Amino acid sequence: MSPTRVLVLNSGSSSVKYQLLDMRDDSRLAVGLVERIGEQTSRLKHTPAGGGSRERGGAIADHDAALKAVAEELAKDGLGLDSPELAAIGHRVVHGGKSFTEPTVIDDAVLAEIERLIPVAPLHNPANLTGIRTARALRPDLPQVAVFDTAFHTTMPESAARYAIDVKTADEHRIRRYGFHGTSHAYVSRATAELLGKDPAETNVIVLHLGNGASASAVRGGRCVDTSMGLTPLEGLVMGTRSGDMDPAVIFHLMRVGGMSADQIDTLLNKKSGLIGLCGDNDMREIRRRVDEGDEQAELAFDIYIHRLKKYIGAYYAVLGRVDAVAFTAGVGENAAPVREAALAGLEELGLAVDGERNAVRGDEARLISPEGARVAVAVVPTDEELEIATQTYALVIGSGNHT
Repeated sequence: MSPTRVLVLNSGSSSVKYQLLDMRDDSRLAVGLVERIGEQTSRLKHTPAGGGSRERGGAIADHDAALKAVAEELAKDGLGLDSPELAAIGHRVVHGGKSFTEPTVIDDAVLAEIERLIPVAPLHNPANLTGIRTARALRPDLPQVAVFDTAFHTTMPESAARYAIDVKTADEHRIRRYGFHGTSHAYVSRATAELLGKDPAETNVIVLHLGNGASASAVRGGRCVDTSMGLTPLEGLVMGTRSGDMDPAVIFHLMRVGGMSADQIDTLLNKKSGLIGLCGDNDMREIRRRVDEGDEQAELAFDIYIHRLKKYIGAYYAVLGRVDAVAFTAGVGENAAPVREAALAGLEELGLAVDGERNAVRGDEARLISPEGARVAVAVVPTDEELEIATQTYALVIGSGNHT
């Protein structure tokens, strides 16, 4: 009998998130997080199936030490990395460029290409690489699979993917729109079609992934035809700390008039803009509390956020021509009813509306919040990026026969 477990690793610059799944029923055998790697105050939180979380503190020097600690916690539950039930390790990799259009078994050539993409993903790809190298060292005999955030968006036509700049310059420096959150958009677009009882290949969906990072996508028949993020995750919607769309000349102005360096502007636009730049908060719950108390600065921030979101909904409606559903997902999309209501307010002529009572209901299941008989369904679909990574990893490894 083939092994049925997949370990999913999401390695950040100072953290590792992990889940161990059994692909027979998509169940979680364990989930956990190692944070503040490299500090004296590192922390590992591990939760096996059935609950009973365990925590350990103290310094965890690097990703090698972090993954060894994860392996020790898994072993305590009889789920160690040496288990014959482990089929593969699936790694989230943020940027795959144009090279990687689907999940890929990792070898030295794949590693080299991910490394070559570091200039277009300097914050993410180095950390992803560290996690991959450490996991390969721990289990060199086990298939390791890279699942790329950008892969789902590689189906965009050139008319959507190219920027209107000199072609030679763009090609030389790999400047194009790649898009991100791809595993979430893939999962949610497919789950939305299933919720409607439709074939994903015949369903058009606008997916709104709204978290601290936020992106929208237009999905026609299961294939992405446009998305809001671009060369980097900075483009598009207003986010927690990112500006989203902006006149590029603002950067030149800040350099010439403000005397700011490229690094200072990078920090401003990525970490000090968006909601936190507009009102000092990037937590939508806190912003809504302030709005309800009459805070004008919070209200303006909320209105700017909604205005941008509504523009993208309208634009992607035009791109698709026919829309079967709009799906809200991720932390804000799944939990902030006022955001969903405000984003679709005034779009009734497009067949878009939310039912107040349905929209107010909270839950962990995919559900419709549009009125009965609505021309376009509006759905809340909890995303599951780890399951998507595990599913793609398992399908590739078992399908190719490349497993232990």
